[in-house]
Amino acid sequence: MQLPFPDPPPIVSLPQPKQLVIATRESPLALWQAEHVKARLEALYPECRVVLLGMTTRGDQILDRALSKVGGKGLFIKELETALLDRQADFAVHSMKDVPADLAPEFRIAAIMARETPFDAFVSNRYDSLDDMPPGTVVGTSSLRREAQIHAQFPYLGVTPLRGNLGTRLRKLDEGQYDAIVLAAAGLTRLGMGERIRALLPDTQSLPAAGQGALAIETLADRPELEAWLAPLADADTAACVRAERAVTQALGGGCEVPMGAFAVREGDTLWLRGFVARPDGSRFARAELRAPVTDEPEALGLALAQRLREEGAEEILASLAEPGAI
Repeated sequence: MQLPFPDPPPIVSLPQPKQLVIATRESPLALWQAEHVKARLEALYPECRVVLLGMTTRGDQILDRALSKVGGKGLFIKELETALLDRQADFAVHSMKDVPADLAPEFRIAAIMARETPFDAFVSNRYDSLDDMPPGTVVGTSSLRREAQIHAQFPYLGVTPLRGNLGTRLRKLDEGQYDAIVLAAAGLTRLGMGERIRALLPDTQSLPAAGQGALAIETLADRPELEAWLAPLADADTAACVRAERAVTQALGGGCEVPMGAFAVREGDTLWLRGFVARPDGSRFARAELRAPVTDEPEALGLALAQRLREEGAEEILASLAEPGAI
């Protein structure tokens, strides 16, 4: 199975870049992420001019339907990838969890940066945690992964879709449309809104999505000089974990259309990888975990976990989700 993380080309001595153009969505969080990368590059290459190319994607435009109904997370990167192909931009910065498991062969993930907290955040103006919420109260989330886990553990709570950028989601909560919302803690932290977090959901309660909390830098596969320039931004431990996680979702054909989580932690010389596949209503779950020594091919652990999940019933769950009207 070919994954978009082939062995990097040998880094040869290159002149410093003169200009680098970053394609980015124009949401506040995406711009923060691009500015963060820009600042890192300007510190590395003081003579380089780093420019942001802001873009609006289909995922930003379609706000009245769940992502699982309109094409998935790939809607957040297609326009950015077009800018790379047209040579309008040199690379794009994404939230790793928004990057589909299967990249077209002309693209590659050139660098995975150090992870912010990977956990989900519970945000509410009335309650301190999911455990505190009484029957009939409503939780908003954009994720089938979160929805399935909430339904399984708190079947008496209502779960309804929540779309929009971070500010929009918080506004809807403050207007009383929801009693609580659950979203990635990393975004709140990065935008200086960490005080809105009432609780971090433990991974035993809400297993994160593959790549959650990490930033990905995407380039064209035929731009090895970019990979060399971007190499100092990469974090090896984060990359090992994320590569294992994404191998699970790729092997099982997962995306935001499938309630699925995959989360790896490095423990010394070992990777501990956990994953699940579920029905959105939480009625069926396949769970598994594996440990393996850290190697140069963490995808092997992800593929092994995917097989273990199949043995635990994931294949049947995925087949049921493929039926018309299943989601």
